[in-house]
Amino acid sequence: MRACAVAVILVAPVLAFGATTAGAALPPRLSEGQAKRIFLADAKVASWLRHYPRSTWVTTAALRSSDRRWQVHVFSGAAGEVATGLVDDTSGAVLEAWTGPQVAWPLARGPGLGGVINHADIWLVFCAVFLLGLGDLRRPLSLRNLDLVALLAFSVPLWYFNHGRVFAGVVLMTLPLLYLLARCAWIGVTNRGPGGGSVLPVWALVLATFFLVGFRVELNHGRSGVIDVGYAGVIGADLIGHGQDPYGRFPVRDTGKPCGPANADGTINDWVQANGRCESANPLGDTYGPVSYMSYLPGLWLFGWSGKWDTLPAVHFTTLLFDVLALLGLAAVGLRYGGARLAAVLALAWAAYPFTQYVSSSNTNDAIMPAFLIWGFWAATWDAGRGAFAALASWTKLASLIVVPLWLTYPSVRERRGALVFALAFAITSALAFWMLLLGNPLHEAHVFYERTFRIQFDRRSPFSLWDWAQYHVGLPDLKWLQHVLQPLLVAAAVAVAFLPRRKTPLQLAALTGALLVAFELLLTHWSALYISWFFPFVALAVLAGAELGGCGQTPSTRDPVSSASLHGDVPASSPVRAGASDA
Repeated sequence: MRACAVAVILVAPVLAFGATTAGAALPPRLSEGQAKRIFLADAKVASWLRHYPRSTWVTTAALRSSDRRWQVHVFSGAAGEVATGLVDDTSGAVLEAWTGPQVAWPLARGPGLGGVINHADIWLVFCAVFLLGLGDLRRPLSLRNLDLVALLAFSVPLWYFNHGRVFAGVVLMTLPLLYLLARCAWIGVTNRGPGGGSVLPVWALVLATFFLVGFRVELNHGRSGVIDVGYAGVIGADLIGHGQDPYGRFPVRDTGKPCGPANADGTINDWVQANGRCESANPLGDTYGPVSYMSYLPGLWLFGWSGKWDTLPAVHFTTLLFDVLALLGLAAVGLRYGGARLAAVLALAWAAYPFTQYVSSSNTNDAIMPAFLIWGFWAATWDAGRGAFAALASWTKLASLIVVPLWLTYPSVRERRGALVFALAFAITSALAFWMLLLGNPLHEAHVFYERTFRIQFDRRSPFSLWDWAQYHVGLPDLKWLQHVLQPLLVAAAVAVAFLPRRKTPLQLAALTGALLVAFELLLTHWSALYISWFFPFVALAVLAGAELGGCGQTPSTRDPVSSASLHGDVPASSPVRAGASDA
């Protein structure tokens, strides 16, 4: 008993001291000034700060109690914040250093999209299957193979983007875009696609496609996340499903009622919204067309939404749904114009192209628009169907509006009745897409839609193109003026190709559609590798199906079941396809 008492007397002070030190925060090892000096001495930071006069630097540093790291910010006059990062208080090491566009754009810091598809072994497998399965192996130096290599060349700028080298990535992505623009324009004007074809038998093409589809589903289901674009889809679908116009009603931050934990940097994602529900914020997610959000309704009805930015099974479902619809659409186009072989070739093109899987693994809405356009191309000789699908694509992603004049006058500018049917179908489909504007004051809701979509895109700032670099420091080119010159020229070109050539083959429709979409992307202030999927189907059609789509001087292996004349727009009024258009 006496021994126990002695033990208590000896141990109690130790326990009391431990409790005291545990209850009090340890003092920082580094001072604020030391943290600043360490960060400013970092090679990457010092190199970037040389672009700004030292007299304009304002540096702040604050210790984060959650992880004992110093958050450092550097500002320079009108340029604003030019560098930020983390310094470990214990070791004094610079853990993060972000400069220039990386400050405001986490996407510019490295691989924020795609997940495991960015692993070299997986990416290169897709590239190999794409090139070997579709290339003309009998003629390695053929133009067809060069076009396929150009489509894969976007892998190089993506590597730079994934390593945080935005400026180099932008320059390198411009080169294949310019090449594809020139190739599509040439094919569209001359009606001559590259010759040659895949040497693989149809069964091998089909087998490879089936294998890749299964692999793509696995990559999406088990090894990918959902970025804000996909998350926006289910938010918009939920609002529409509850009878609300989504524009101006997306969940926001700083409502005064946080309902989730703070991140390491102190930010909070989950807030109680005006509807009384705890939701993860996505304040800029209402920038897409209404059809984009409606496309997520089936997934929402099947899987629901918790209100949080969690695993979002409804988004995964929608991504896979439109991925498959795009593939099936290309197969249907191939079957119509070239039989089983072309169907197998075009299906493999979508399945094997790594950038379509990049979209799937990012779970964005970027496969929805091309899926609608692909099916619109399949229905090209049916004026009402072409108009309806053009409207669905346009009110998914506004970029599709650039091809509407071209699609309006197909196959000939003399087909005035067909153009009228197209316009009527486009208008009716558009009215149905915007029905939610009637839920409130239509004029007010239309104004909000414009502000949240067109206006935001017009005013957008981004380092992911050549046009907006002057905002970062003196010495970078200011090409905004050139962008403003080229944009109206693009609109003029979109109108011009609607009338010239006066009569178009399916090959010319595909090539000119691809050219307009590529040109549109070249002039965007904000570009992403996700956008490659917008034009890819039509570049693929122009490159892989020139003969079957009516190219001059080329002999297809099989013909379009409509007729040889239909390839050149000369569909008799008595034909089943034109008769269907007349009924519409």
